[in-house]
Amino acid sequence: MKIPTTLKHKPVIVSENYEQVDGRYARNTDAKGLSLGLAQWNDRGKVDISAKVWRYTGEKWSRQSEELPMHRVIDLAILICRSSLHFQDAYRFPKLYDPDNTTIDRIGLQGDAMSVSVCTENPMIDNDIKLFAQALSDDGEMMGERLRVLSSLLKEMGY
Repeated sequence: MKIPTTLKHKPVIVSENYEQVDGRYARNTDAKGLSLGLAQWNDRGKVDISAKVWRYTGEKWSRQSEELPMHRVIDLAILICRSSLHFQDAYRFPKLYDPDNTTIDRIGLQGDAMSVSVCTENPMIDNDIKLFAQALSDDGEMMGERLRVLSSLLKEMGY
């Protein structure tokens, strides 16, 4: 499906067959495409680029399509990777985390650090973290494939 080019987000690089590879939703998703392009929030004289997930309801492009600044997309990838790493050893804790130390990591970025921690403000955290861990395990093969591709591309780029 062709991604629209007449809306505020201006696509530059696109993946127009995303519905074929959208994880467990592949071939049964409203996420029809991904794009990298000029952000819809650009002001005169300022150009930001963004990533966008294009959702289509079957009749029109959805207002639930998401647009994120590029650095946030990478920050989400960092959060996913660090969380996955935590759950590789989480079995050591009866609750899959240490209630006395809920901070998983602090990752240095831009002269400060992005905190990664278990959300103990969630009143159902002890149940929800088990469900999260199980879903992460169930999706292990699919996520592993994507992480291997990402790792390979990062190495090719010199990282």
